[in-house]
Amino acid sequence: MPLVNENVPKLQIRSPENVYPIWVGEGMLQQTGAAMQECGLRQTDVGIVTNPQIAALYQSTLEDSLQEAGYTPHLFTMPEGERYKVLDSVKDLYSQCVKANLDRSSAIVALGGGVVTDVAGFLAATYLRGVPYFPVPSTVLSMVDSAVGAKSGVDLPEGKNLVGAFKQPIGVVIDPCLMDSLPPAEVIAGSAEVLKHALVSDSILLAMLETDGLNRRTEVLTRAIQVKIDIVEEDPYEQGRRSVLNLGHTFAHALERVSDYQIRHGEAVGTGLVAAAHMSVQLGRCSQTVADRIERLVRKMGLPTRVHQIVSEKDRLRYDPEVLYDAMATDKKRQGSRLRFVVLDDIESVHIIDHPGDSFVLDAWYYILSDA
Repeated sequence: MPLVNENVPKLQIRSPENVYPIWVGEGMLQQTGAAMQECGLRQTDVGIVTNPQIAALYQSTLEDSLQEAGYTPHLFTMPEGERYKVLDSVKDLYSQCVKANLDRSSAIVALGGGVVTDVAGFLAATYLRGVPYFPVPSTVLSMVDSAVGAKSGVDLPEGKNLVGAFKQPIGVVIDPCLMDSLPPAEVIAGSAEVLKHALVSDSILLAMLETDGLNRRTEVLTRAIQVKIDIVEEDPYEQGRRSVLNLGHTFAHALERVSDYQIRHGEAVGTGLVAAAHMSVQLGRCSQTVADRIERLVRKMGLPTRVHQIVSEKDRLRYDPEVLYDAMATDKKRQGSRLRFVVLDDIESVHIIDHPGDSFVLDAWYYILSDA
């Protein structure tokens, strides 16, 4: 029986259903099969959900690891891109699972970014009423966010992530080496979620980002993941505290929707963080010094601070404050007809508030739509 290298850092997350490990270490992709065995998954058929681009890079390595541990892998592919994070993609994957004769003991392994892990998690939660799930995220965004915390789901035309389920993995493998194949723009976009985690609950991580960016990647990823673990353990089903992880996201999701999901999620989040910080100042909750520090760091990470930096000149008219405000109406974080926002009092001090009033929200939109 192959064993996971004991020198690889292993975090643990407690959920209402189980306790599962998260390995964070360079070269862990080659040890995925051993990790699955250590999690107690019996040797059986395994469905690998990925996209053609990721498969071309890592399929053989992952399959070799699974076969060495006694599993029989089956490759299931879906197209790349947020526009394919829809129910039709899940339906196609159901058919692929049936053709491969996967049963209730067969695991779904997600190899890819946030779209793949969101869809694969929903697939694992619903195929045969639930099968084991094991994510192997390939992007910074999915490493620190979508592969940790058990949320899965797909988009509807009316909004993002409106259909989904909580699906606890049996384990997670995170290999920072997979960052080496990412386009620089994808690494930058993923850094928005790392920055968000630092703002919510880790001033040491924030200082690391200010000094070194993502250069100390294993340490940065480990600290960012630990922030999410701590919050998810406190609120596994997003009934309260966990919503602070949506800092900047009410603005970001509206931007994504108006762009027909052509804007990268991380780019939208970067701009959304600036909007949230500005609104926090206008509400008298945080100082301008804090907001300036956040905007400066968003810029340092290479993320946009204004909408015009991520949309073409000819498309700018689509991004009207009223249109963007209306696009917030289907945000899944609302309660009834009321939108909710995450605001900052300071670094490591964030809170969820009910709708502060149209003027404050529109002012934040005007701020990030300006040419400053």
